[in-house]
Order: sequence, then structure tokens, then C-alpha cells
Amino acid sequence: MGTATLTTFIVYLVGMLVLGIIGYRLTNNLSDYFLGGRKLGPGVAALSAGASDMSSWLILGLPGAIYLGGFGEAWLAVGLTIGAYLNWQFIAKRLRIYTEVSSDAITLPDFLEKRFRDNSRLLRSASAAVILIFFTVYVASGLVGGAVLFSNTFGYDYMVALLIGGAVIIAYTFLGGFIAVSWTDFIQGILMFLALIVLPFVAISELGGWSETVSVVGELSEGSHLNMIQGVSMIGIISSLAWGLGYFGQPHILARFMAIRTHKDVPKARLIGMSWMVFSLFGAIFVGIAGFAYVGTEAVQSELANRGIEASMDGSMLMLANEEAVFIAMTQLLTHPVVAGVLLAAILAAIMSTVDSQLLVSSSAVAEDFYKGFFRKNASNKELIWVARISVIVIALIALIIASDDESRVLDLVANAWAGFGASFGPIVVLSLFWKRLTRNGALAGIVVGAVTVLTWGQIDPFDGLYSLVPGFLFATIAAVGISLLGRGPSKEIQDEFEKTREMSRS
Repeated sequence: MGTATLTTFIVYLVGMLVLGIIGYRLTNNLSDYFLGGRKLGPGVAALSAGASDMSSWLILGLPGAIYLGGFGEAWLAVGLTIGAYLNWQFIAKRLRIYTEVSSDAITLPDFLEKRFRDNSRLLRSASAAVILIFFTVYVASGLVGGAVLFSNTFGYDYMVALLIGGAVIIAYTFLGGFIAVSWTDFIQGILMFLALIVLPFVAISELGGWSETVSVVGELSEGSHLNMIQGVSMIGIISSLAWGLGYFGQPHILARFMAIRTHKDVPKARLIGMSWMVFSLFGAIFVGIAGFAYVGTEAVQSELANRGIEASMDGSMLMLANEEAVFIAMTQLLTHPVVAGVLLAAILAAIMSTVDSQLLVSSSAVAEDFYKGFFRKNASNKELIWVARISVIVIALIALIIASDDESRVLDLVANAWAGFGASFGPIVVLSLFWKRLTRNGALAGIVVGAVTVLTWGQIDPFDGLYSLVPGFLFATIAAVGISLLGRGPSKEIQDEFEKTREMSRS
């Protein structure tokens, strides 16, 4: 890596740490640390939600999947776009209102406990356990992305690269909490957007235009990479589209809805967030397609080797050893060192923007839901903030152990965690906001059934490849509705609160 590239990269890292320190000085209580005092403007809320959602899979995982499988993998982007829009359209506004109406709930487990007046704390405990299990896996996916970046860019050993990336992310999440995380995510969202627009444009121009790019891809893949249907089963299409269901249950995204300044800002935030998402997803898809064409020729083999990126001939074409390094390879081959530094920083931005949010939500589960809930009911805000900060380190260390396998792939780890949250919380969030007949026992059953289904589906899958989110979401919904209808209905107080929220959401 050139000096200019390295300098640009380091300047970016220092800037993120400075924001962490600023966030530290602005954090005075638990609401500040976990929700930023509910003061996020629509732009920051939208881009931080998008950046924390997309993570390293947008720049590494999705381009890698397209590079390897062609447009047949783009069904995933279609499903995500539909799911994200529905989440902004139907969940964001009502959740923002309901969490404030429910005694100012500041975490998802806190909201569920207050929504159902659950004095047994079973809902809070089950929710917090699900968050810790699946977010640890999710954090591991981000750390793997960081290791791929540092390993392929600087030539570091995988474990060394893993530790460097982890240290940077832990540092500013530990310090700044939600304020630092949201503002860094806002900046990172802009950087990711620019990277995914600039790089495919440069690559396609280098190949001689879109027509020439399509011609090369068609020749190298015998047309299969250009067809969304060929070679893709119906189960595969359903599984990819089902990723959209996951949005309703992602705690780090729902936290942005809860933290937005006012529910009246939601339409503007939705417009900003969906515009960012659509352009970014298109950019990621074109990175994969253009990368397949550009990296597929033997002519770049020696150049890749000089930059420490592994590739080998597969028949008549050159293939990367790790398909998720296609963005990194194209950045190093096609751009000026200063631009390369900015684009590579965008990868770290994608990683940091999600891992920091996940660590923050996980730390809230430890501090608010376990420590305060079971051990120190009268713990002060300052004490809880420090418990949350220490838990950031502990959770990150466990995730580092999971990520230490250098055969790990970002998209595989994200898929498992995404399904876990989508199946456990998705049906319960939707039902709790739109069905007043849902009971505490129904919600608890849905969370447990969703989590167990995702954790066990891989061993029993009778459909040969059906994404675990599909049966998990379905079974959790059936369990929640069935148990609720079998039991006694919610109290008048709960029903009145539900009606109040519904009326406010219409304003």
C-alpha cells in the first residue's frame, strides 16, 4: 500500500476516535448512552440506520456473492429493499410513539416488558438472552470483515488484522455510546454511498462501457451471470426475498426509530434512508459484476500478487481466493492511492457502523436487563454506563474468538444473526404495535419459538436450503397468536395505551 493511501486511512481512523471522545463528553445518563436522549434528526437517524444495517456485507459480502453467482444473487437486494421500506413505512413512526408512551422505554426488552406490564421479567430476560446470543455472532461477522480488509490491504496475518480492527471499533464504542455511534454511522453512511457509486463507475469505464462489460461477463460465465432466473431455484428466490422479513426484528435498527427526535420526522427520514439504500445496493451489485469482468483476466494476476491479494486460474479465467475481497482488489487496481485510501476507509466504515451499534445494544442488554434487573435494582446511571462499557469489551472478546477462524465468511455469519433477530423479534414487534390482543405469554412464546427454530433449522431443513428466517418467522407468529388467543386478554390499561398510540400515530 502506498504512503498516500495509508495516510488517508489513518486520518479517517483518528477522526472516528475523536468523535468517540466527543460522544464521551456529551454522555450524561443512560438514555444518552443508549438513545442519544432521543434527539436524532431525520438525516442522522436515516443514514445511521442504513449504515448500521448494511455493515461489511454491503461492501464485501454482497459484491462477493454477485461476483461468484451473478445476478441470481440480486434477489437478496430486492427482498431487503422491500423489507426496509415496509419497516420505515409501518414500524418506525408507531414504535417511536409507543416506546415513549410506555414509560419512556429505551431498549427493545424494556419496551416489551412495559408494553405487557410483565412484572415477572421473563420477557426482558428472554429478549436480552436472544440479543446477546445473536449479536455476538453478528459482531463476529464485522470483525471478520475487518480482518479481510487489513489482511488484504496491509498484508497482515489474519489474526493480527483481526485484533487491529477489533481494537479500533471497541475503543470509540466504549467511549461515546449512542451519540458517537450515530454520528460516526452518519459519516460512514455517506462514505459507503460514495464508494459504491464511484468504484463501479470507474471499473465500467475502464472496461469500455456498460455494453462491453456485459459482453465480457457473458463470455466468461457463458451467460449465467447475467440471468436472475437461470440456475436459481424457487427455494433460493424465496430465501433471498425473505431477508426483508428480518428488518422488523433488528434491535440496532429499531433503536434508531426509538431515538429519532419526533415521529413527525419519520417521513423525511424514510425518504433519505430508502434513497441511500437503493443507490448503495445497486452500487454493490455493479461492483460484483464489474469485478467479475475486470478481475477475470489473466492480465491482472501479477498485479494482484504484488498487492498481496490471492487469486488463481480456474480454467480460462482468474478467480479470487476469497470472493469477498473483490471490492478491495478493484480499489487497489483502479484508483489513485488517495482515492484508494478513502474507498478502503469506506469498508472499515461499513464494518464499524454495524459492529458499534451491535455492541451498544448488547451492552444495554447486560446493563439494563440483567445487571439492573436482577442484581442492582437501584444502580445509578453512572454505574450502569460503566457496566455497559465493560460489557462492550467482554462481548467483543467472545466475538473475536468466533471470528478467529480464517475460513469464516461475512455473509454466512450475517445470515445466521439476521435470521435469529428477524424470527425472534420481528413477529412480536409487528403484533405488539398492530394487534392489541397480543399477550405477555404470546410474546414470550413467539420469541422463544423463533430463536429455537433458527438455531435448529440447519439440522432438520426438509426443503434443502430454505433460509431459516422463513420457518422461524412463520412458527413464531403462529405461536404468539395461538398462545394469546388461548389465554386471557390484556388488561384495560394495556388496551387503552395501545389505542392512545394508534391515535397519535395518525397525526
